Amino acid sequence: MFVISDDQGYGDLACTGNPIIKTPNIDHLASESSGLSDYHVAPTCSPTRSALLTGHWTNRTGVWHTIMGRSMLRENEVTVGKMFSDAGYQTGMFGKWHLGDNYPYRPEDRGFTEVYRHGGGGIGQTPDVWDNAYFDGAYFHNGKIVPAEGFCTDVFFAQANEFISKCAKEKKPFFAYISTNAPHGPLHCPQKYMDMYPDQSDNIAAFYGMITNIDDNVGKTRKLIKDLGIEDDTIFVFTTDNGTASGAKIYNAGMRAGKGSPYDGGHRVPFFLHWPAGGITKQHDVDELTHAVDIVPTLLEMAGVEKPENVKFDGVSIAALLDPSKDVDWPERFVISDSQRVRDPIKWRSSSVMSQKYRLINGKELYEIAVDPGQKNNVANEHPEVVATMREFYEKWWDELEPTFSQTTEIYLGHPDHPVVNLTAHDWIQKNLSAVASRIDPRS
Repeated sequence: MFVISDDQGYGDLACTGNPIIKTPNIDHLASESSGLSDYHVAPTCSPTRSALLTGHWTNRTGVWHTIMGRSMLRENEVTVGKMFSDAGYQTGMFGKWHLGDNYPYRPEDRGFTEVYRHGGGGIGQTPDVWDNAYFDGAYFHNGKIVPAEGFCTDVFFAQANEFISKCAKEKKPFFAYISTNAPHGPLHCPQKYMDMYPDQSDNIAAFYGMITNIDDNVGKTRKLIKDLGIEDDTIFVFTTDNGTASGAKIYNAGMRAGKGSPYDGGHRVPFFLHWPAGGITKQHDVDELTHAVDIVPTLLEMAGVEKPENVKFDGVSIAALLDPSKDVDWPERFVISDSQRVRDPIKWRSSSVMSQKYRLINGKELYEIAVDPGQKNNVANEHPEVVATMREFYEKWWDELEPTFSQTTEIYLGHPDHPVVNLTAHDWIQKNLSAVASRIDPRS
């Protein structure tokens, strides 16, 4: 059971110190979970999802942007949905996919047997249903457009809860991936949630209201799992996909910057995992450096699912770290987060090379994160040997990944599994919009 929200940062929860936001259900989850306090993702939506679902660096998967044809997960990638489906699990995907809207990139092409989602990266974007809205919208249910009633987050959780109930009653193991588009903009939520924040601006009231609505749904789903009698055997995860998009001015847990940034505020996010049968029922803080690429190998180990022979993960299982009964001697490691948002990756662009102690930003700035969490004091000149070591790691990482950048993500035309294709500018690979526009006859 995996819940991930969109554009909610580490500081957008009461349990991480936010003095305003109301998140009692996630706070309660955190109080009986192992939590990762130094967990990192990509600074934007699609890249995080590609790493999270495959265990591979985002740039290896072909997903280093959110548009321009660079958000489609390459066909040769194997998702966690496929791995669990092959192991006999029912697999459901609900909400935001943002890794391709045509064959062979849709979730139903990647191992998910039940799919209920919007198109593109957000409700109302070009690959989505025309003129779609957050309230009473229409969504793709196993490939067919169906109308819905109510607020989008409520709808996605309701569909997921139907799936969970059905699996539980049929005594079938399941993997449910609930990926909300909230609190990504545009900022809309039911009025009762806006009213919970009367002293805030409309934007913050809506942003926090969307998060509190997610929190309510997390609470309802956890109650359902308990009522179904499957709580002990259910691994329940809550996390987010990048740094805060709207909440940094209110509270950002002392971090610098937010969504899209190479500084920690762009990619350090919350992660809580609860699993009674695995002995994970009390608050246990894991402060070792971890990354989204670690999640697939971790879930496979916990569930006893075999890794496909032809798959080599970039991450490692952190199951032992999450187990509060184990005292783990964790080795020093480096991980990387970067934000490309261009047609083709550019070396060192908006990058953070991370160790337990340091952050190397854009290959030049060095911060000792334990004593400088706000990343204000550049100590690169004082530690040239650290800079050299971290740069060497990045150079090798880049040299390994660079040959994969030219691999393509063609959209199939006339495939029997998807005979009607929707081609939109969202997937149009281009150098820049102005150059393309200059070549288009305005009369066409």
